[in-house]
Order: sequence, then C-alpha cells, then structure tokens
Amino acid sequence: MAQQLNGLFVLSPSAYELVYAHGVADEIARRVRLVGNPENADSVRTNPSILTDVDVIFSGWGCPRIDQALLAAAPRLKAIFYGAGTIAFLQTPAMWERGIVVTSANATNGRPVAEHTVSTVLFSLKHGWRLMREMKQTKTIARTRIPGNYKSVVGLISMGVIARMAVELLRPFGMTILTYDPFLSDAAAADLGVQKVSLETLFAESDVVSLHAPELPATQGLVTGALLNSMKPGATFLNTARGSVVNEAELIETMRVRPDLQAVLDVTQKEPPAADSPLWTLDNVVLTPHIAGSQGRECQRLGQTMLEELDRYLAGQPLLYQVRPQDLEKSAHGAGAVKK
Repeated sequence: MAQQLNGLFVLSPSAYELVYAHGVADEIARRVRLVGNPENADSVRTNPSILTDVDVIFSGWGCPRIDQALLAAAPRLKAIFYGAGTIAFLQTPAMWERGIVVTSANATNGRPVAEHTVSTVLFSLKHGWRLMREMKQTKTIARTRIPGNYKSVVGLISMGVIARMAVELLRPFGMTILTYDPFLSDAAAADLGVQKVSLETLFAESDVVSLHAPELPATQGLVTGALLNSMKPGATFLNTARGSVVNEAELIETMRVRPDLQAVLDVTQKEPPAADSPLWTLDNVVLTPHIAGSQGRECQRLGQTMLEELDRYLAGQPLLYQVRPQDLEKSAHGAGAVKK
C-alpha cells in the first residue's frame, strides 16, 4: 500500500522545521512517495494543481482549511495527518462529507500543557509569585501564609485529555483534586481519584483553580468575576485553555479589588492584550506568551506521533488519534466540554 500513496507536506515553514525536519520527514519519505517539496497554505491556494496526485497530506500549524475548493483540487486525497493540536480551524463539512480520514497530535500536544499546569500549580502553592514580589519590594526574607503542596486543594475545570494527564502528574503530592465537568461520570471520577463538585464549590474550596475547558459557544465567559471573587484568600487562578472562556473585564476588576489573589494567564482574549490593558500593570497578574503547548524540541513528538499513525494507516490498523465530527462537538485543544 505504501508504494501506491503519494504524500505532501502542507504547513508553515517554521512548523515543518519544528515538527518534521528532525528525521521524521525522512522516515515518512521511506513510506510514501513525496510528490514535491513542503508547501504552505498560500502556495497550494496559488497553485492548486500541486494537489492533483496527492493521497495523503502531512500538516500542522499553518494548515489550510480543507474546504470545497481545496478538495476539488485534490481528487485523490484520502487522509490528513495533522501534527499539531485541535483541527477545529481546518475542518469543514465538505471534508467530512468526502470521508477524509483525519488524525491529530492533539493528545501529544497536551502533554506539555499538563506539565506546565503542574509546574505552575506547585509553584503557586508555595505562593512563589507573591513572595517574589514582596522580597524585591522589601529586600527581606519572609515566608508567611504558604499553603504548600501536601493536602492542598486543586480544582480542574473540565476533565479532558490535558486535565487527566495533570491528575496523574499531581498524584504523588498528596493533594485533593476537585473537578467540574458535567460530562464526567461518577464512575470515571472515582477511577481518576477526583471529586466532582459544582463550579461554585470548586472556586470556593480550591487553593489553585486551573482552567481546561474548550472554546465553545457554551463556554464563553464561563469564569465570571463572582466565581473568582469567591476564591479563598491567597488562591491562584491559572488559564492555559482559551481567553474567551474567562470574562476578562470581570477578572481584571476582581484582581484589582482582591490583591491577595493571583492570576497566571498563558492565554488572554486578545493575544497579546491591548497596550492599555490593566493586565500589564496589575501586580497580581502574571502573563506568559502562550507557551504551555509544545515548544522547541517538544514539537518533535508531534511529528513522531504522526509517523506512528502513518504506520498504522498503512498496515490497515485503527488509528489511535483519529478525529471524527462528533469529537469536535465536545472538545477542543484536548479538553472536555463544559455546560454553563
């Protein structure tokens, strides 16, 4: 079967270098016949004839939308191997109607997000952010009101792929883990060793709240100022999901009136925030530049995942990470859906 398939890389040049150019592209070339050099969204739109003989596309960040025009230019296209996260931005009804097989490295990309979450949770439970500020301001050493990790309470909003990985990584620290996810069964919660609670209880009882809900119409503004304001003194709110899931104006106001709270935001509604946003100046808000997902050498795991999926595809085996239309209704970037 491998000798009958023609393949093409279609993604941004920078993504190709990060995901495929460290030996994975060579391994793919041993399994399928590459019909050209790596292309990108602009080049295939400008010269769609590039796609005429393509059976499989290997892609990632910078993938074009797989719409009717692209499909018309690629009559032989059977499968897309997407070496990045969610495919929500590239999928179209026409793609599913055509029966294109799609697999994604979404779960693999979730691993560094879970690791980032855990590292931030642990540092936050030491009140590292507050103590750094106080030490620089006072030039003294004071270790006050530190909860520490043991027997602290961590709340995870939405128990999708990333949150489940985080649960496993947090397990050795002896914490209580709460979760809010209406789609999580009681049996699944018990298997994971987490406690299902209401969103209100999660915010009120957690020392750290970490947001993992997907960006869906139902989750817009899910995290309100009232919820944030209900957090216990010295608590931390972490967002590695999407900025739109938080009511940012209410978050800003809460951080202004509750200087004891800490917000650590890897994502915001606008990235970066507007130059005049109070997020830049509030002492109890830490901004990071959307780094929780795969960075640097971590991106090589995405390409390796797609290579392994290709081997399964060529062998006629089930794909481990195949994405279907119904999957997108309940998840995005690796998180489970949450109802308001």
